[in-house]
Amino acid sequence: MIEIDGLKKSFGSKHVLRGVNLHIARGESLVVIGGSGTGKSVLLKCILGLVRPDTGTIAVNGAPVAETREAFLSRFGMLFQGAALFDSLSVWQNVAFRLLRGPERRTKEEARKTAVEKLARVGLGPEVADLFPAELSGGMQKRVGLARAIATDPTVIFFDEPTTGLDPIMAGVINDLINSVVREMGATAITITHDMSSVRAIADKVAMLHDGKIRWHGPIDEMDTTDDPYVSQFIHGRAEGPIAAIR
Repeated sequence: MIEIDGLKKSFGSKHVLRGVNLHIARGESLVVIGGSGTGKSVLLKCILGLVRPDTGTIAVNGAPVAETREAFLSRFGMLFQGAALFDSLSVWQNVAFRLLRGPERRTKEEARKTAVEKLARVGLGPEVADLFPAELSGGMQKRVGLARAIATDPTVIFFDEPTTGLDPIMAGVINDLINSVVREMGATAITITHDMSSVRAIADKVAMLHDGKIRWHGPIDEMDTTDDPYVSQFIHGRAEGPIAAIR
């Protein structure tokens, strides 16, 4: 469904992406791992069109994203790191943000009804709808962010560090929700994370980004047995190895 070929992006003399190649099948959940500063967020921004790559192509369903960006954006949802809710809007207004302002605008009553339905899907009752983000715990905010990401029934969903700042139990709850929602919707998902428990919970395939290139790409059940020293060091959190030597 998503084809990324020869993607390069530099900022001045800093070469962030050095020729990224990734093909992601429809309905697949891909998790991109890698150390801080390896270009994971830049890769997502290139796909979304927020950053223009220097060279390379990105296509969705065979059509270049650069030529069909508006159509693509209408079909995607995103769970931001830290949830990124609007403080001045109520919970239901956050969830229904695109429904109230997008090209297929709904009435206020329709948008609220859909928001309450999506909140229920992530385990939050209707009593939460009129609260404000500051009145919610971190885990509840993340659930609201997930409800917003799926509000328009997207075909592609991006997850940016979905469990950052959560305790292990709540992180497990969010992982389970992401997994069930993505499977239920049949969506194609791309996640970037450092959390290996998230990787094991939600990934069909894993891609390791290192030094601006995809170092390894394969099924989740092959990740632990690969002989690639970079992947092995990263997933086991070892201080010694080729990544530490490069730093």
